[in-house]
Amino acid sequence: MKPRFAATSWSEEERAGAPLARAEGALEISFRRRGALTVLDHLYQQGCAKARFPRPETGALTTAVTLNTSGGLTGGDRLTTQITWGEGTAATVASQAAERAYRAIGPAPARLETRLQVGPGALAEWLPQETIFFDDAALSRDLQVEMAADARFLGLEQVVFGRTARGEVVRQGRFRDAWRLRRDGRLIYADVFALGGDIEAKLAHAATGQGARAAASLLYAGPDAAARLEELRNALDHFALWGASTYDDMIVARLLAPTGAELRRMVLAALQPLRDQRPVPRVWQI
Repeated sequence: MKPRFAATSWSEEERAGAPLARAEGALEISFRRRGALTVLDHLYQQGCAKARFPRPETGALTTAVTLNTSGGLTGGDRLTTQITWGEGTAATVASQAAERAYRAIGPAPARLETRLQVGPGALAEWLPQETIFFDDAALSRDLQVEMAADARFLGLEQVVFGRTARGEVVRQGRFRDAWRLRRDGRLIYADVFALGGDIEAKLAHAATGQGARAAASLLYAGPDAAARLEELRNALDHFALWGASTYDDMIVARLLAPTGAELRRMVLAALQPLRDQRPVPRVWQI
């Protein structure tokens, strides 16, 4: 009996010309105030970008958990996220697990584009877990925040170069991380970090990483920022590589660590004084 579906034989030319499958996703979330509560106002999910809304823990803010159902990122993938905190809302957005950037084939990087809008009197927390960057990966992250003058914003981005618990080393790759923060339309913070070529060698230099394999950028913007700086520094005092400063009602902190596990300990310590000791999202505790 002949098979119902005949196998297809591809020539080398056809294989070379066939486009690679790319992961794409778009996520939109907005929060609004309902009485004393912050509730979901709008949700749009497309492709591999999804969100879940767990029941808040005692003392925690309303929480949204994002996830990438593709299982990771490679060259040419694109995920866009847009979050809006309405007037007077207070909510945390976290990721379900660490993102993974795998080896890229071709010149196009994977792109993570995030746009956050924080309304008057709102408290917004953007707390994704770390991105694990594998050898030969190519990743471009772009985070842009628009906030009202009296809003408060806490943002975090992390990267770990290789699975450090397994002793992996990232020797080649391309990584770009860009931040823009505007308050009432005025640009108050802009930063671009780019690393390429022999990443292991570059991180070994004293002026770049001092041998670190994991890094985090933490930003807190709000009228009480200056008052929180000393407590943040006290929380990080027993760690080796970090810096934190304040200006224009904003705290900027940079954290470096030899492993992903050590970076997580540093981040958790830093978040406590900036979050009034609220529990971290449950997904962070797994």
